[in-house]
Amino acid sequence: MSETTTYTVAGMTCAHCVASVTEEVSEIPGVVDVQVDLDSGAVAVTSNQPVSAEAVKAAVEDAGYQFA
Repeated sequence: MSETTTYTVAGMTCAHCVASVTEEVSEIPGVVDVQVDLDSGAVAVTSNQPVSAEAVKAAVEDAGYQFA
């Protein structure tokens, strides 16, 4: 059973930003899909196992953006 959680990311301004966040978050174990809305900063993370907000925050920060 998959679960989707939405987070907010600040600092994204272009498609490259979206790609960077998507790539980093996708590398978290258990994540099966990442959908990023550039305009709102919403990042929907779908996983097949529990994923901690701390793991998502670390991935977002590794990509160079702020976890809001």
